[in-house]
Amino acid sequence: MSVHPEEMDRRLTAPARPRGERAPAPAESAVPLLNIANILTMARIALVPLFVLALFAGGGHHTGWRITATLLFALAAITDRFDGQLARKYGLVTDFGKLADPIADKALIGSALIGLSILGDLPWWMTVVICAREIGITLLRLAVAHRGVIPAGRGGKLKTLIQSLAIGVLVLPLAGGFATAGMVLMWIALVLTVVTGLDYVGQAVRLWLAGPHRSRR
Repeated sequence: MSVHPEEMDRRLTAPARPRGERAPAPAESAVPLLNIANILTMARIALVPLFVLALFAGGGHHTGWRITATLLFALAAITDRFDGQLARKYGLVTDFGKLADPIADKALIGSALIGLSILGDLPWWMTVVICAREIGITLLRLAVAHRGVIPAGRGGKLKTLIQSLAIGVLVLPLAGGFATAGMVLMWIALVLTVVTGLDYVGQAVRLWLAGPHRSRR
């Protein structure tokens, strides 16, 4: 195998990396915008208006349409489960995905809560508390972004899971014990929403006091 002089010059002049150090990751700009993770995120955003239409179709209490709305919500929730995993596993993280993913999550959960409250299936105060927390934490993360990143913890992920389960049960045209189970799940989701929200506030305060350019790992 022959080596051209220009290539030899580049090898000789390139700084050597310490042993064991990994090669630098490729620039994020090299990641295509239209990848499977972003496609799933955009699909979740597109499913939100379809879910809302199905939820209110037939006066909002039509059995068939409520089942359709539940299926659409479940499909959107499943995409939330996989898009982030695929992005991290295959190096498909993009600035668009970082911005669009939380927007898609908030749009899906928020529209479901507001829709259920409009239909009288969920107290408005619960919807206000959960939505206010989600918006507040998002703004808080943006406010301290220049000082570091507040990672999503296990509590936050559990909160999202319980919220989705509670909404799924409440959207279904169920009564009696099933409806009660849905409200019990929503109460658990509400408690987790408040507790994890306070935890994020504490992290933000510590991050702010620690000074700029510090990130939590």
